[in-house]
Amino acid sequence: MEGEKFDVTPLTKVKRLPKRAVYDKEQVYAILDEAFVCHVGFSVDGRPFVLPTGFGRRGEWLYLHGKSSSHMIKHIAQGHPICITVTLLDGIVVARSLFHSSMNYRSVVIFGKAEEITDPEEKVEAMKILSNHIIPDRWENARLPTPAEIKGTKMVKLHLEEVSAKVRVGPPSDDDADLATDFWSGVIPVTTQYGTPEADPTLKPDISAPPNVAAYRRPTPSGQ
Repeated sequence: MEGEKFDVTPLTKVKRLPKRAVYDKEQVYAILDEAFVCHVGFSVDGRPFVLPTGFGRRGEWLYLHGKSSSHMIKHIAQGHPICITVTLLDGIVVARSLFHSSMNYRSVVIFGKAEEITDPEEKVEAMKILSNHIIPDRWENARLPTPAEIKGTKMVKLHLEEVSAKVRVGPPSDDDADLATDFWSGVIPVTTQYGTPEADPTLKPDISAPPNVAAYRRPTPSGQ
């Protein structure tokens, strides 16, 4: 996969500040694998909707789930065009001017059509992928879904074909004329930290948090 890129299409071509565009698959997948939440955009009878939801990824496929009666999941399972976005905030860019103040971020935009997973084995595997995306090895450390829970959940998948990322890093881009001013300029780093797990009050006293919970981390560029 190293060096492989997504094809640039009219939908995925970054027009505003194209130097920030990323089409490299490895970099795009790294953003998706670090993120928890995506926003799914779709249209019903001309009315737009954008809803947040969890997701999972394996290879070139993105997986979404929802209650079988979910308005969103029922609609996108029919193969209607959708747009999915993911954003990670890494810093607040404080420029000398308001105009050049910004944010450091990593974002992904995905266009495509989802399809419902109807094969029973593939559906359960998709549930596993989504569960382990949130917490590694979660599937192996929890009660597995019952037949009724599986039936009440709809799983869909989307092939990652029309995809692009946009990334901003580094300090502010102040105008030369502003460099001599007395306004502070720099970056406020933004990070997500995970605290010590807090046990459920109803938990048996002899049960400790498994390693994947006790030492929970997300995959990040720095490994932190």
